[in-house]
Amino acid sequence: MIYSLRGTLIYEMQGYVVIECGGVGYKCNTSLSTLRQMPKIGSEVTLFTYMAVREDAVELFGFSTSQELECFKILTGVSGVGSKVGIAILSEFSPEQVAVCIASSDAKTLTKASGVGNKLAQRIILELKDKMKKLGVTTSVSEISKATASSVSVGNIASACEALAVLGYTSDDVMPILSGFDPTLKVEELIHKTLVEIGKK
Repeated sequence: MIYSLRGTLIYEMQGYVVIECGGVGYKCNTSLSTLRQMPKIGSEVTLFTYMAVREDAVELFGFSTSQELECFKILTGVSGVGSKVGIAILSEFSPEQVAVCIASSDAKTLTKASGVGNKLAQRIILELKDKMKKLGVTTSVSEISKATASSVSVGNIASACEALAVLGYTSDDVMPILSGFDPTLKVEELIHKTLVEIGKK
């Protein structure tokens, strides 16, 4: 499995880029979010990748952050969500926004992504919340409140912790980090800051 590519950006089109590494050009299908972060042609770039192998094709998907890659893998693990829909969701939302939608059961917002109807949005929420339960992820507000000193801000802390659980992090992973942030920050910002801190470890 190719986990990442670092090379020269030699071509860019809507939906994919081509990265040249060691004289070989790798076509990476990607989201609009990643495309917006690409430097000018000829610059060095690093993408986190996922290789999808099917009977009729082998495709490489590339993302600017490891969080976007992990979110893509989680989304495409849901029945009915193929790579095309996974890319469409991440073209519309950041991984943090996806996590918040799932944690708050906000199917309506997910339907803004191309190819995502209400039934599929509901299935994404249902399957990923079930996955959290099977993994034994603890995200109840009462239990999270015991881990944070601020009872006033427990709502935002709890919401951020629950959303991070959608991305596979347990409360033990994130509460030590979340408790060090300003609890009045927006949930999405708390998630982003936590992911940055996790990435430093």
